[in-house]
Amino acid sequence: MPVPSLLAVFAHPDDESLMAGGTLARHSAAGARTAVVTATWAADTPRAAELADALHILGAGRPRMLGYADSRVPRSAPGSQRLCDAPLDEAVGALVARIRDFRPDIVVTHDAYGGLTGHEDHVHTHRVTLLAAHAAGLERLYPDAGEPWQPSALYLATHPHSAVRAWGGHLAPAGKTMRTVPDDRVTATIDVSPWLDRKIAAVLAHRTEVERGAAPGLIAALPGPERERLLGTEWYIRHDLLARAPAGTELKP
Repeated sequence: MPVPSLLAVFAHPDDESLMAGGTLARHSAAGARTAVVTATWAADTPRAAELADALHILGAGRPRMLGYADSRVPRSAPGSQRLCDAPLDEAVGALVARIRDFRPDIVVTHDAYGGLTGHEDHVHTHRVTLLAAHAAGLERLYPDAGEPWQPSALYLATHPHSAVRAWGGHLAPAGKTMRTVPDDRVTATIDVSPWLDRKIAAVLAHRTEVERGAAPGLIAALPGPERERLLGTEWYIRHDLLARAPAGTELKP
């Protein structure tokens, strides 16, 4: 069976490498089409250039950027609205156009918490992606955004409660609240250790974040075994976009 094509949608440059870099590398290595849409930062910024380097390492093509401003970094997209301030319909329509253009089998994005840190841009990207993944298949929604295309599934990148054992020692000293889900909510646990070198190289390609001590900087400072413990597994919650239950005459739990 061919490996399904995959479109990842994340808020900032570096989220794709940290949250789904191993999965992107795995699908690309198997010959699948892969791509990444990044909601914030402008295409002419240094972080966009770093994103291009990371995507090249992961085999995910060129950057696809919506161009909104990072909610905490106004210089990320001068003259553009913050992602969280943009009209919802506008942001959804922009992403629908990217989905219809790439026509993926699977879409991947942040979970409802926005990942471990709960960054507001992560949370809003989750909302926009959930709406866009459904709307992309409906011909009367966003008719100017291309021919309808319905992805088969949406996967939400997440961390289970059990991951606290790995991440807690690194985030707790910084006063970070970790937003994890019950382990039984996770529907896909992927061992990405065969692609870990590519994932780590992609994370470290985000040089600005390494230098300022953000998550890529944390990874850069760790020894190899600890990097594998933190990044060698990726977790997802499946959200079906197509009906899986038989037709019926009443609503059932």
